[in-house]
Amino acid sequence: MGDGAALADRIAERRAGAGVGDPRALVGELRRSLLLVPFDRGGLWTAELGGIRWVCGFTDEAALARFAEERAAVEGAGAASRSWEYAALRGARLLDEVIPAMRVPAGVAVNVADPDGPMLFPPVVGIVPDSYAVDADVPSGGR
Repeated sequence: MGDGAALADRIAERRAGAGVGDPRALVGELRRSLLLVPFDRGGLWTAELGGIRWVCGFTDEAALARFAEERAAVEGAGAASRSWEYAALRGARLLDEVIPAMRVPAGVAVNVADPDGPMLFPPVVGIVPDSYAVDADVPSGGR
């Protein structure tokens, strides 16, 4: 195991059984999974939403291709032929090394161009290291 397919399957199962799912229940699978993270201007592709910086990761090349198609639609015709370079990173490395190195509230967004929407792993206790969790000072970790 460890490739992104298992994570994609777990996300689909969570959505089928309980709506959008609880990312905390999927953290172990995320940590074991290999995600494809595109590069943008010399760094990993990120997006900001709601004051959170999201590292965008994809469970396979098909999910990355859907993202590339969406970006081409946003960026215009010239972007359609853009070649996307990416890194293959374990979820554990994203959570334990990349997120802390960003020094801003940051989480992981998986498969952002999927028809059912992404699965977001926000910067909260139980997902990112406690010292980088936005709810670390909240009693019971915000739960």
